Amino acid sequence: MRSRIIFLLALIMGIITTILFFNYTKQYETEEVVQQQETVQVVQTKEKIAENQVITAEVLKVVNVIKENIHPQSVSEISEVEGKISTAVMEQGEIVVAHRVKDQQDENLLLSLKIQDGYRAVSIGVNHVQSVTNMIEPEDRVDVFLTETNDDDEIISEEIFSDIRVLAVGRKMNPPQNESTYSEYSAVTLELEPNDANMLINASATGNIHFTLHPSTISSGSQD
Repeated sequence: MRSRIIFLLALIMGIITTILFFNYTKQYETEEVVQQQETVQVVQTKEKIAENQVITAEVLKVVNVIKENIHPQSVSEISEVEGKISTAVMEQGEIVVAHRVKDQQDENLLLSLKIQDGYRAVSIGVNHVQSVTNMIEPEDRVDVFLTETNDDDEIISEEIFSDIRVLAVGRKMNPPQNESTYSEYSAVTLELEPNDANMLINASATGNIHFTLHPSTISSGSQD
């Protein structure tokens, strides 16, 4: 009787040992398969990124993922997207892909993306003389003058705005790439605060608008 009990206990222990050994080897084999899968480095968002947001390194991180699970256009280096603009909302933890960002040079294709927060774009019709013989270019700085006739029939000119950014001339929104680039235009688009934009529109209806062009370089002696 006792030998039977010992035999049964041995049989049970053998079964338990076999099960444990099987589970252990199965786990080891699974870990080995995972280790053998190739991983690659990709860029992931640390936080939600809004559409048309300028992307900074602070909102990105680098992670390693299994290669077969990623999009073929996934970005691998933060430097590839830093300073670019998101074309759509990206959620926190999303892997960044190339077609979801655009270069800031592409921003100039849409005037609305060039305008700083809190400002407005306003266009004023100009002739050859008013526009400094069409020599004003996008990203230049100008002063704006209003010329009108007073009640005594005297012609008076006064500066109404100073150091204003030019967003576009005609439909041209990029500075010229070389000196030979030239195009005629009949409107200049400025970046102004909303109240100033309203003032400029009113001024253009009551008199003539002229621009004076700032130098594009600053000498060391003129700096504060």
